[in-house]
Amino acid sequence: MTMKKLKPMKIFWLLFVPALAYGLYVVAVLAYGTLNDFQPEEIISIQGSNEVSLAPTDSTTLSFMIWNIGYGGLGAQSDFFLDGGTMVRPSKELSDQYRTGILKTIEANSEVDFLMLQEVDVQAKRSYKLNQFEAIGDLLPNHTRAHAFNFNVNFVPKPLVSFSPIGKVQSGLATYSKYQVSAHKRFQFPGSYGWPTRAFHLDRCLLESRIPLANGKELIVLNSHNSAYDGGKLKPQEMAYLKAHLLAEYEKGNYLVVGSDWNQCPPNFPYDSFSQGNAEDYYQDNIAPDFMPADWQWAFDGTVPTNRKLASTFDKETTFTTLIDFYLLSPNITLESVEGVSLNFEHSDHQPVKLNIQLK
Repeated sequence: MTMKKLKPMKIFWLLFVPALAYGLYVVAVLAYGTLNDFQPEEIISIQGSNEVSLAPTDSTTLSFMIWNIGYGGLGAQSDFFLDGGTMVRPSKELSDQYRTGILKTIEANSEVDFLMLQEVDVQAKRSYKLNQFEAIGDLLPNHTRAHAFNFNVNFVPKPLVSFSPIGKVQSGLATYSKYQVSAHKRFQFPGSYGWPTRAFHLDRCLLESRIPLANGKELIVLNSHNSAYDGGKLKPQEMAYLKAHLLAEYEKGNYLVVGSDWNQCPPNFPYDSFSQGNAEDYYQDNIAPDFMPADWQWAFDGTVPTNRKLASTFDKETTFTTLIDFYLLSPNITLESVEGVSLNFEHSDHQPVKLNIQLK
């Protein structure tokens, strides 16, 4: 039996039609993303919910916990395509498992005065459209709460060759406070990617919560998440903006606590402190030792890693881990304790860090 040869014109159409369809898809995605690009003003007032009236006293020990929850999609059994893995989002079963673990961990720590979370989805395909911000708030009935978008894109086409791209993402920073907050504000960091990347990427920001004190000053709690995958171009601008903001508020006599996924290690902290032998595959910048005046305090637990890399699923013996989640405190604050919480990265690619302070 002889096979029929395809005619040149038929071959042309077989190749041209898929290429044309893909080209039109790319053009449509770029146009849609550009027209719907989230472009927030520099400062936006955010309306908190579940307001409370409790105020801290002079002798109160204040407790904090920070945690990048990885949108409930980056637990121990996940990898991620942007880090060298293959996964775009977890299965529904895994997503439910991670979410349950996150909620149980938060419920077990519901006594903390301030909970500062990153990568908290409000509505996103990657987290099966479940409102994580509200689900966490339901566990904290004594906390006021606020959410600031730093990822608000109607359709993320990455990965371009995938039949199941990231899709819609509405996500950001969430702060829960047991104490009365007079104002929540979103501060847009300077700097952005070039077009068209910026239409589908994060818009990094600070979420500021101001707590009035009996002495007429304010405790200012800042929740932040610095850029990743930026090639070293955006973080310097973000850090300079943060520094100017902190020093201006400290000059007024206010107390400042920054809790962040910095995507950088603390000053002088060896990025490969927890290396399992594959440190040569990774590198993490450090914040410059002279970034802040010498009397400002970096608060971290150097014995517990806070972040693991996502080229593969988590293996305690081989996965590279480092420390990029920690606090910065103004000089008028006494650091009582700071503790990393080891969860073996079961529910997220980050681990929580707890802090106790007193105001001088």
